Amino acid sequence: MNQQIKSTKVPAAIGPYSHAIRSGSTVYVSGQIGINLQDGKMPDDVSSQARQAISNLAAILEAAELSLGDVVKTTVYLADMDDFAAINAVYAECFSEPHPARACFQVARLPLDAKFEIEAIASR
Repeated sequence: MNQQIKSTKVPAAIGPYSHAIRSGSTVYVSGQIGINLQDGKMPDDVSSQARQAISNLAAILEAAELSLGDVVKTTVYLADMDDFAAINAVYAECFSEPHPARACFQVARLPLDAKFEIEAIASR
């Protein structure tokens, strides 16, 4: 049976989806953008958006009694692939060895015109 994971430390979902779903020992976290819960705003630069989005991801994992260290796979969506080096630097700050498997794509547009979005799969 699937279990919904919600966190009060991140903004509410902006659509009809869950922050995350636990299925067995695996947690699937929906895409997170860099919205700050306190003011509801997103920073302008991609590095700050990435830090906030990964912070939101970490808060959802915490609600599932997991951490960034339990992440086995991420998918990163960028509004501009020219930001690849900048987000790699942030990603390296947030995820330690062994780094999760990752895919990264440039997309036409992200929700709320974000520059960065990340989704994750975590497991114990």
